[in-house]
Amino acid sequence: MASFRYFTGPMDCGKSTLALQIDHTHTAGGRRGRLFTSRDRAGEAIISSRLGLRRPAVEVHPAFGFWGYVVEQLSGGARIDYVVCDETQFYTAAQVDDLARLVDELDIDVFAVGILTDFQTHLFPGSRRLVELCDSMEVLQVEALCWCGRRATHNARTVDGLMVLEGDQVVIGDIEQLDAEHLGDEAVPGTGAVEVAYEVLCRRHHRARLTRSAAQAGLAETLPFGTTEGDA
Repeated sequence: MASFRYFTGPMDCGKSTLALQIDHTHTAGGRRGRLFTSRDRAGEAIISSRLGLRRPAVEVHPAFGFWGYVVEQLSGGARIDYVVCDETQFYTAAQVDDLARLVDELDIDVFAVGILTDFQTHLFPGSRRLVELCDSMEVLQVEALCWCGRRATHNARTVDGLMVLEGDQVVIGDIEQLDAEHLGDEAVPGTGAVEVAYEVLCRRHHRARLTRSAAQAGLAETLPFGTTEGDA
């Protein structure tokens, strides 16, 4: 029987690498599938890994319908045993519903891979629906690390090196030059191009808004009893 499996974790834990590995394993076993992605850092219609791996994929834009696409492919004589969906945090709830329908009505395995929460620690709409509908959810075992050496569990957005908690939920890429108006009032006063990046942090340093660059600049966190981290 087909199943709906969801694999999740923060940035830098090998999600896209896993998506490509799943496809390779099933293809090697004689199965036929399709790769899907949305807003990959390398550009449209590509699944790319930080290890340098990349494969072409179908781009999932907001109006894309999985059910219509797969039914059209099957009606044309194609064989689809499974689908691998990367960057699922950017999918809509309706698209996730479509994926569940592929499993239940067409007996197609669905492997969904993506980030669970955004830079504000809130669930992405697509991720929330995946948790609600999937048959199983697995947290990736390759641990991303915070700059302090602890396990990284949260994704942080930085603007010109400083962590921000306001702005649009989705800003794509490891580093982008964007107008400050899309990043909220916290980002940069006025307008103009700013450098946007992402960093994984442990919960402690995400709550303290202490990124690697902030720590290197000497902005140590203050502990409740008046000393700073690192004091003897």
